[in-house]
Amino acid sequence: MAQKNNLQFSIREYGPSDEHVVMLLFRDGVIEHVYPAFFKALSHPDHVGVALSICMAGYVLGGSSYFQALLFGSVWAGLLYYCCHEIYQGYLTRRLSTDLSDIRANYLENPDNGFWVAEVDVDGQPKVVGMVAVKGERAAEEEERFDKWNGGEMGGGSELVQDAGDGSFGELSYMVVVFPWRRKNLASQLTRKALDFCKERGYGRLVLDGSSPQTAAIALYQKFGFVQTSSHSITHANRWISKLARINVMRMEKHI
Repeated sequence: MAQKNNLQFSIREYGPSDEHVVMLLFRDGVIEHVYPAFFKALSHPDHVGVALSICMAGYVLGGSSYFQALLFGSVWAGLLYYCCHEIYQGYLTRRLSTDLSDIRANYLENPDNGFWVAEVDVDGQPKVVGMVAVKGERAAEEEERFDKWNGGEMGGGSELVQDAGDGSFGELSYMVVVFPWRRKNLASQLTRKALDFCKERGYGRLVLDGSSPQTAAIALYQKFGFVQTSSHSITHANRWISKLARINVMRMEKHI
């Protein structure tokens, strides 16, 4: 056990041979948030009230049938799970068809971007157990993206931060650590790698988007000094799906 707690991770630039494992890491890292989001939505006070009403309706319509009450309640829970799954699956599909479709062209061949994987030695063989990426952006691009959310209105109500120099900043994404290797300081090392890259490129800040069920990740970023600047509940799923899922997307940033 002592040996496992003193693991040495190696963080290196993404290579073509990493494509398969990176896709698997990303898929697992996204889909794992479905259940936390589902339980969070299920326990929301408004949804608890709806669930009780639906169960009562099933009980009455079924002629005082507890089975019917349970069945109606299960349908409601199934709908909430579908909404949560649809949001994360949609995000996964969209990312796989855009910048992850060609990591080399979108990241490695662009000096403003970076993509790294973390390795650990397992039985004498290197194993990829984490990854992170940074993409260089400009303030104008961020403003355009904000305008697409809720007609240009952000839930947090905060204004865009004015960047120094040419207005460039880094956007962190694809932070994933395989479950057995968590709580071993790897996520912190990957975050530092992203921050160091931004310093080297002269970016004034590092920003990221996280969903409300990602409590552990949010706590990690807060530890590094990231602060929430805005939030919204608009996703690429249908509006009613986003409303039922009760998932907020939070923008966090750290000045460098």
